[in-house]
Amino acid sequence: MEELVVTAPQDERPLDDVALAEQLASLVAACGGRVYYVGGFVRDRLLGRESKDVDVEVHNISLECLEGLLAELGTLETLGASFGIYNLHGHKLDICVPRRADTEGRGGRDMLRELSDPFVGLRQAALRRDLTINALYQDVLTGEVIDFFGGRDDLAQGVIRHVSDETFVQDPLRVLRVAQFAARLSMRVDPATTELCSRVNLEGLPSERVEEELRKALLKAPRPSAFFAELRAMGQLDPWFAEVSALIGVPQNPIYHPEGDVWNHTMRVIDAAAGMRDRASDAFSYMLAALCHDFGKPQTTCERDGRIISYGHEQVGVDVARAFLKRVVGSAKVQAYVLNMVELHMAPNSHVAQRARQKSFNHLFDQSCCPRDLLLLAAADDLGRGNGELTLGTQERLNEVLSAYEELMARPFVQGRDLVEAGMEPGPALGEVLRYAHKLRLAGLSKEDQLRQCLGVYRSLVHEEAKGVEGGGK
Repeated sequence: MEELVVTAPQDERPLDDVALAEQLASLVAACGGRVYYVGGFVRDRLLGRESKDVDVEVHNISLECLEGLLAELGTLETLGASFGIYNLHGHKLDICVPRRADTEGRGGRDMLRELSDPFVGLRQAALRRDLTINALYQDVLTGEVIDFFGGRDDLAQGVIRHVSDETFVQDPLRVLRVAQFAARLSMRVDPATTELCSRVNLEGLPSERVEEELRKALLKAPRPSAFFAELRAMGQLDPWFAEVSALIGVPQNPIYHPEGDVWNHTMRVIDAAAGMRDRASDAFSYMLAALCHDFGKPQTTCERDGRIISYGHEQVGVDVARAFLKRVVGSAKVQAYVLNMVELHMAPNSHVAQRARQKSFNHLFDQSCCPRDLLLLAAADDLGRGNGELTLGTQERLNEVLSAYEELMARPFVQGRDLVEAGMEPGPALGEVLRYAHKLRLAGLSKEDQLRQCLGVYRSLVHEEAKGVEGGGK
């Protein structure tokens, strides 16, 4: 394809990143080189979207010269010297030089590596990129966009297409990136790219790279289900998302789930959750909980008396979700949140259906790591069924009991220091009394009544302990 040079529309960016890029471009140009915006920054500009990350690529000057120029602009940080990746302290601008493939023989087989090469040429540099929409270059000084592979046409037509069969497969993560971009940009994947992705082995990917692509899909896509739909089309849900793949074809009671199998339901739930993720205390953890909430159904679903049931799937789902999270998600805090949500996700709506009293809701919310997020998950679960509409009476009741719980927990309550000031000695008895005080708090007793009952329990415990010591001494 012939080189196409056009002028891209300009948009406002944080002055520090763009100003720094322009200063660097001027210095590089004086030395005979050029600096180009690359990747998502150019793509998002052409789409009229805001891009938080500014990346530039420097061509036709040596690494030594580049490092000298960067030192004039600030404190140089080398992120990957062998790959020609730099940063200046206090700035977010990523600065790199192009790379070229290099093959060397080791042990009778060729090993592929990439070496920094500022003189490789613009087209060869673009050829190393994954997708046509990410292989666009924009001259920092002139604003011209250079498009070797039809990326602008693919943007206009909403198509995700790889640049090169040969270079694409050299990084298996690109398979997940294709699915992530398709979901995030609401674009379709070219059939040839889908077919190529289906032949890539993903088993050796580092889990942190998989987590990052999953995070982008769950937090940035308007419909995260498209990420998993694309991986399914590629045959690439395994090995990283085997628990999601297991949901395919698992039947549900059509009375409660006319949307179909557990896969369809889960995809609808994560899309509904995406519309509420900005209200969650931790959006990524919340979205993971929506994804994992029915992981127990493949093991528990059966037919009994002509009815499809999945009793206890929330408890079974905890272990299934734990295995998934250990494989993909590094944070123990995120794992704990998700497992708590999976275990409790059925309870809010079922409590309403059973006409449970406030006391039962108080105990439920007390078990939850984040009661408000639990109700968001229950709402997403509700939206993922049937006609995709909330059961308004249920939501009204849940909001009512949550407000009552939060008001209750805002009242004064007995703490450890109150018990010590009342004359209790630190020790096992004090711990037991504190647990009892918490039950009284959930029951709605005033602080004064809590303290009075706690003193009585403490005296009884001390008395029983003294009897035990006395009896043991006889």
